[in-house]
Parts: sequence; C-alpha cells; structure tokens
Amino acid sequence: MAIDSEPETTDCDATTEPDRRADGADREPVTFSWRGIRAGLVTCVPVAFGVAGYGVAFGVLANQVGLSVAEAALMSALVVAGASQIVAVELWADPIPIAAIVVTTFAINLRYSLMGAALQPWFRRLSASKAYGSLFFMADENWALTMRDFRAGNRRGAFLLGSGIAIWTFWVASTVVGALAGETIGDPAQYGVDFVLAAVFLALAAELWEGRSSLVPWMASLGTAVIAAEALPGRWYILLGGLAAAVVEVIRHDR
Repeated sequence: MAIDSEPETTDCDATTEPDRRADGADREPVTFSWRGIRAGLVTCVPVAFGVAGYGVAFGVLANQVGLSVAEAALMSALVVAGASQIVAVELWADPIPIAAIVVTTFAINLRYSLMGAALQPWFRRLSASKAYGSLFFMADENWALTMRDFRAGNRRGAFLLGSGIAIWTFWVASTVVGALAGETIGDPAQYGVDFVLAAVFLALAAELWEGRSSLVPWMASLGTAVIAAEALPGRWYILLGGLAAAVVEVIRHDR
C-alpha cells in the first residue's frame, strides 16, 4: 500500500467546479498522504485513551476465562472489534460454543458493512490497496471522526488509516495491561471502566449532530434498537437500529 509523499497528491483527476455535486463527495479529488495519516493519528489519540479503558476491561475478562496474555493480545491485534471480542469471551466455556460465538459476533459486526458503505463516496476515489488497507483499522470511533473530517470538506483519504493506527495501538497495549493485571483488578465494572466506551460514543455523537435533521434517523434507530433488544436474542439490535436509520434517510432523500 504505497503512500504518497508531500505535498499531497490525489487518487483521481481534478474536476471543474460545475461538474461537482452539491455534497462534493463524488467529484472532488481525494488525497492519500503522510499528512493525512498524521492528522488522523493526532486527532484520534484523545479518543484512543478512552478506548484503552475498554481494552483493559477486555484484557481482564480474557484473563478470567483462561486466555494467556499472548492470546488476548493476538485477538485484539487481529480482530480489532471491542464489542464482539467482549461478547466472545463472555460466551467462552468448556467446550467452546463455536456456533453461538460466530453467530453473535457476526450479528454485532454487520454494522461495519453500513459504516463502510457510508465511506464509499470518498473511498471509491482511492486504489483498492489504500481503501481496504485502511478499512482493516476501522472502528466505530475513528469511523465517526473520519466522517466528520470528510463532511467538514477535507478529502484526506488516509485519515481513517492514521486514526485507526491510534485506536489499534492503544487497544492492543491496553489489552496486554488488562490481561497482566487481571487477577489484581478483579471486576472492572467496580471502577466504572465499563462506562468509558459509552462516554466516548456520547462525545462522538455530539460531534456528528447536525441539528434537527439528525433527530428523525436517530430516533428511528433508537426505537428500533430498543424494541429489537427486547424481542430478539443476542446483539441483533445493533444492526437493526443502524438499518432503520439508513432506511429513513433513503426515504427522506428520495423525497
């Protein structure tokens, strides 16, 4: 995955102003450079500290179910999905319920298909190696920061990669800390660590709030998720809430 040197260059030909769409996503050039990586990395470090608190909680839980420090760290390095990792270790038993873990984590991680689709207007301008290499590091937090960056008018395609590296580094390191200190820390909930990620998401939601126009899809997502959580087993409410918001937005856009 080659990265362009300074100054920033683009992965598509520049277009004239009359040819650009109103939102600018499909027509304006998208850059991919070290500058974009640095911007994403620096912007995401404060958020990554919050993610680290969640990583410690995962490391503690992994230790409690019998995973070694190396196994917990490898899981965090390869999966990079906190919610599904925690659910997986919560379901851990002897024998391991492979089918239940696979189905549950699949349901939780399906939201990434929606998140990736939201990036498509910009990422379609990048080469496959740059786009998919960046998507490996995509998490909820740096996806939200990247969407904010794009909507602000920036076309830094490497922003997701840089912010993802920050998330990945803190996530893996904090997993190791939690796994090493698992027996000493005990239940992380007693320290309020389990609320750290919720606080991070609330802060990101505030950044993505676009006024009254955001209220309808957000309420549709919330209502659907609450009903699904009561009616369906597992974590399907995460996907269904996201789909409800997407459907509402499509209907509103078509009108």
